[in-house]
Amino acid sequence: MSQVSVHLLRHGEVFNPDGVLYGRLPEFHLSELGHSMAAMVAEHFLARAADGAAPVYLVASPLTRAQETAMPTAKALGLDIVTDPRIIEAENHFEGLAMSKAELLKPKHWRYFINPLRPSWGEPYQAQAERMMAAARDARRRAFELGGDGAQAILVSHQLPIWSTRRSAEGKRLWHDPRNRECSLASLTTLTFQGDDVVDVSYSEPAAVLLPGAATTPGA
Repeated sequence: MSQVSVHLLRHGEVFNPDGVLYGRLPEFHLSELGHSMAAMVAEHFLARAADGAAPVYLVASPLTRAQETAMPTAKALGLDIVTDPRIIEAENHFEGLAMSKAELLKPKHWRYFINPLRPSWGEPYQAQAERMMAAARDARRRAFELGGDGAQAILVSHQLPIWSTRRSAEGKRLWHDPRNRECSLASLTTLTFQGDDVVDVSYSEPAAVLLPGAATTPGA
């Protein structure tokens, strides 16, 4: 049976001096460091291409930070960027707020903490995993059409949807402690498919050297 790899690439660091949870808000661009991360990921894939392992299909979330992360790889590999709204960031009640203990303790937010396992403050983890996996399977099929057995695709997305997808693929419960997510900026969570079935999940950080000191925002 044919084997295809789909790389779920988290975007690079975002310019966010006010420390807000930007969620699906428009016009949050990569920082200077974020652009360097995106360039390093492109170099990673270009090096793989020299060994005959070039991705043949590139998809990105419609959000600015994902599109900007995809651009250097598109240029390096000569690929068009296909935009897929199914791999967008998770919906979140706290979008646009600077997250702090004082903010979270405001009574107007209390009803959103009723069910942290769903979670009640945003898009259900299961819904995220399902839409992401549907997009990954479609990318798997398109990559196979373009490159045959052993083809690769890249989906540029966001931390929580990627993490939910990984946990689902690994058969793990979807609720979790956000502090324990293994999904750093510009990281790759790779799903290996045989047909439409995920047979392996792996993780790597092509831009690991740039991670120390990088700014992060609490996950959705």
